[in-house]
Amino acid sequence: MMTLRDQIGFSLIAITRQRFRTIMQLVAMAIGVLAVVLLTGLGEGGRQYVLTEFSSLGKDTILLLPGRKETSGGMPPLSGEGTRDITLDDATSLLRLRNVERIAPLVVGNTSISAGNRSRESLIIGTNAAFFAVRKLEVRQGKILADIPLNQTQPDCVIGAQLKHELFGPRIAIGQWLKLSQYRCRVIGILADTGTGLGINMSDALIIPVANAMQLFNTEGLFRVMIDVRSVQAIPALISNIEQQMTMLHDGQLDVTVTTPDSLLAAFDNILLVLTLAIAGIGGISLIVAGVLIMNMTVISVSQRSAEIGLLKALGASSHEVKILFITEASMLSVFGAALGLVTAEACLWLARQQFPDVPFHAPWWASVTAVGVAAGTGLLFAWLPARRAAAQAPVLALQKRGGK
Repeated sequence: MMTLRDQIGFSLIAITRQRFRTIMQLVAMAIGVLAVVLLTGLGEGGRQYVLTEFSSLGKDTILLLPGRKETSGGMPPLSGEGTRDITLDDATSLLRLRNVERIAPLVVGNTSISAGNRSRESLIIGTNAAFFAVRKLEVRQGKILADIPLNQTQPDCVIGAQLKHELFGPRIAIGQWLKLSQYRCRVIGILADTGTGLGINMSDALIIPVANAMQLFNTEGLFRVMIDVRSVQAIPALISNIEQQMTMLHDGQLDVTVTTPDSLLAAFDNILLVLTLAIAGIGGISLIVAGVLIMNMTVISVSQRSAEIGLLKALGASSHEVKILFITEASMLSVFGAALGLVTAEACLWLARQQFPDVPFHAPWWASVTAVGVAAGTGLLFAWLPARRAAAQAPVLALQKRGGK
């Protein structure tokens, strides 16, 4: 009777003896696990990045967007396109609603900025003083925009730290003038480094009063309106009041979308989770292909090792023990290949995190466990039939078959 130690030792000898077959099976299984873990890690990293971006708004913020999604349960229009613009008068009227703490209208665009002989293309954000409180932005030098009426222009601007470095280098930026197309603005503040939020790197942004931005980009419509709420409990009623207000101002037509970060988070979470699972499923197909390769290799191994099978049976090995030998061999190859694929995938995800430090590329635990489990399962499943074939061979016939060759 063969012990577990004997079975493992015998399988290791067989694995190391057939190097080409072993390498092929290891590579096939490693690629399968690598595909599942790596693709899932990339998808999950993107999902967590998007959710983190929107969660930075907080739970006491409402977003007013131009355009309306008529289909229930769908995503709001994120492009900012609508049948009618949201104007500064519309935004100002929201301050009269109960439970509205502050509003921050947004006009967003890109233009060339120059300071002396230095220039670069940069993101321009037109807004007001409340934007800094809503987005929890702080200045490391100078001050924020003045609290002036939304329709009033003022040649002041606040710039991000990276933008300051690229335009002024080590020189003092506060009080200096920048040229934006045909407009000029004076730097009154430099933002503290707050990283990226909602896909906008504030370190590279320039913030000016909303009325200035509307003149700069020749527009009468707002990109967004961020509404800070006094009480989270008041949000459902306030959303209804905002919709009524906008319907009245837009001639009885509700052509805006009022939503919350939680709604956007839920919608994005569902979509990105489905995409992550789909990507994992596509990668899982390669595990099945690897299992088929293991079955083919095991069938070939059985036919090539007939004399070995006959000798084992002649020495007293039972059919069950012969079957276990081939299954153990396939299982070891599957586990070793899965471990190789898992290590390679984690190394690739680590490299991705070094290249894109803002995105948390990490494979979820369930993806790694499932990939290794499926790899071991396919190895066992696809090796079972060839192993039964080997166990069913009669010792004398197996030896004769080998001898006849």
